[in-house]
Formats: sequence, structure tokens, C-alpha cells
Amino acid sequence: MTIRRSAAALTAASAVFCGALAGAPAAIAAPSPAPAPVIPDGLYGTTDPTYDGVWRQSLAFLAQDVAKVVPSAKAVSWLAGQQCASGGFASFRADPAKPCDAKTMLDSNATSAALQALSALGGHKEQVAKGVDWLKSVQNADGGWGYNPGFPSDANSTGIVIGALAAADARPAAMKSAKGKSPYDALVSFAIPCTDKTGGGAFAYQPDKAGKLVANGDATAAAVLGGLGRGLVVSGPKPGGAPKCVSADPATPEQSARNGAAYLATALARTGHLDTAPMPGAADPAPQPDFGNTADAVVALSAAGHKDKAAASLTWLEKNSSAWAKAGGPAAYAQLILAANAYGADPRHFGSSDLVSLLSSTGPAPASTKAPAPAAEADEKEVVGGDNAGIWWIIGAGLAAGVGAGFLISGRRKNKQ
Repeated sequence: MTIRRSAAALTAASAVFCGALAGAPAAIAAPSPAPAPVIPDGLYGTTDPTYDGVWRQSLAFLAQDVAKVVPSAKAVSWLAGQQCASGGFASFRADPAKPCDAKTMLDSNATSAALQALSALGGHKEQVAKGVDWLKSVQNADGGWGYNPGFPSDANSTGIVIGALAAADARPAAMKSAKGKSPYDALVSFAIPCTDKTGGGAFAYQPDKAGKLVANGDATAAAVLGGLGRGLVVSGPKPGGAPKCVSADPATPEQSARNGAAYLATALARTGHLDTAPMPGAADPAPQPDFGNTADAVVALSAAGHKDKAAASLTWLEKNSSAWAKAGGPAAYAQLILAANAYGADPRHFGSSDLVSLLSSTGPAPASTKAPAPAAEADEKEVVGGDNAGIWWIIGAGLAAGVGAGFLISGRRKNKQ
């Protein structure tokens, strides 16, 4: 997830750079240092929020929610204020007081993450409903969604939208396009048949230029969650047996998701982590470990009931992700927290790190923090409510009150893993 926003930023920067070179004189002066980004009050992180502001804020809230941390009112107000009148969210709006117009680039991924966060926080039913209506209004004919309205559907965007609809109790299977296609119809169209020798069971981001489906680890992790009707938060995984790719005709969303989990289990078994694809034109084509996608794969495997197949990867993340998370900031810390939570590990004791404290330190001081119950008391104090049990339910039960409440995010725009 974390590379997604960086890739968007890199694409924009490359376009500007290439355009400058096209009309540049023989001697090019050294560029002036870029001005420091202006970070709005209430926003998590210190890096330029242009491409990931809403995303990283939303992931931060979801991660804090599972850790029983109540974010500050101004942090929640910032996210809520990013929503356009149509119900959609852009990646970031520097001036929320300025109405959205035709030039505002709305973002299905940011919208879906924000809706999941607002659903978890509670107290935002009208905003969530408006967001669902907007997603319906930009649904593609094949039943899926692209990164931005009008873009061709892709597995990542469709998967995360399904998660948002599920979090909002909007019944994804019932949301049909003008041609009668559901989100699941689009999702299974990206599934690679088990008979494929190189990527059987995986999902492609989109068909390539030749129409071929190429295995993509990031797309597979997102599609596994979508096919199982799960959001970004997964809690309490149940055993699901040995992962296995099973051909079915017609392919069902759940079986396609389970096939995707089998692919991830095999991919992770090699080294304990997924790898990034080399950037086009890079001098060194050697793949590098992809921390964000590995964390997402842990969540996906846990959701499919294959926690045992994610154990080595979680251990690898505990040992190796510290520098990556520090550079990535709130979205990266959130991904690790969500991975630990899905697996059943304690994010406050993640290797030598307290991920919850590290995440909270990247933004406004939380309104309150609930210390985890001692192990002997955990069963008696367990909060019931599933993946999206809102922190406001906890507040209503007597916790200190607070008002309403990024891969960097992931290769959502990568076409290859």
C-alpha cells in the first residue's frame, strides 16, 4: 500500500521534469531547494500531504481504533472536512473551505479509506452515507472502480471499495452497475487461473497492454480482502485449513480470494517477504523487499484463516521494518499495526518498538489512550463488535470522552509487482 502514493508523486514529478528537459537550454541551472511542505493543523505526518493526506490520516485512525486510542477532535475534524459536497474525497485538499469543483481530482481509494475510518470512529453516518452514494455514482460498467472516476477498473481500487461498502453496511453484492454488474464481477475478472504456471491464483492489477493478467502481490492482497468482503481492519481470524488454489467454474469471489491467499502463502514462503518491482530504467534491476505489501499480505492471509503462513513474515517485519516505518511515517506505522492486529500480535511490543506510541507521536496528542488489559483479564474485558467496533461505543461505555474523531501508500498505481 505504501508505495502507491509515492508512485503517484513520482509520476507527477517525472512529468514536470521531462517537460522541463524538453525545452531546456544546453546549460541547466541547479534547481532551487523545494519549499518545506505546509502541514495542516490536525494532520498526521510531516511530509507533503498532496498525494496521501487523506489516506495516511484514515489509516492512522483505523490503527488507533484497534489499539483503543481515541484521536484528538481536531484530527478527526481535519479528515471530516476533506469530504466534498458530492460525498467523495480527494487525496488532499489544501483549502477545505473552498468548494470542490470539476478540477478537484476525487480519489476512490482515499474515499474508501476515509469511509472505513469514519465508520470505525462512529458519529459520522451522514458523511458515510454520502460517500457510499458517491462511490455508486462513479461505479464502472463492469462493476468495479479505478483509482479516479473514469479510470478503468483495477483490482486494488475495487477491493478497497468493497471493504468500505462492507464497513458501511452497504451490501457490496447488491451495488450493481448500469449493466447489472457487481463489484465482485469486476474483482474476479482480475483473478489468474490456477493453471497459470507463473501466477496461478494471484490477481493482476489490470490486464497489461496485450490483455494478459500478470500476478501482482499488492493487487492480490487487496483482492483477497475484497473477495472475502473484508476491510482494511481484520480481527479474530479463524483457521481456514491449508491454502490451496482450486479452479471453479464459474469462479466465485470467495474461492478467488482463497486462491489469492494460496498464491501469497507460496510467495512469502520463499523469503518471508514480497519484493518491489524495479523502477523503469533503473540501473540495478534487483528487487528490493517491499515492507508495505508484506504487511498487507499478512493481513490478507490472516483474513483467509492462514495465520500460520504469515508467522515468518510478521517476524521478518518485526526485525527489519523499523527504518522503513520511520521514513514512511503514519501510514507505515498504521500498516504494521494492522498487520500485527490481524495476526493477533501486540503492536505495542512489535520487536523492540511500540508502534502505537510511534504512530501517535506523528500527529496531535490523542484524546485518550486505553492501556491494554493484563493477559489474565483479557477475556473478561473483551470488547465485542467485530472489525469495526467503533471507539465511540467504548466511550459510551465509560471511556473518557472525545469528539468525533500515505504505500508513501501502496502500489495501487503499480501495474506490476
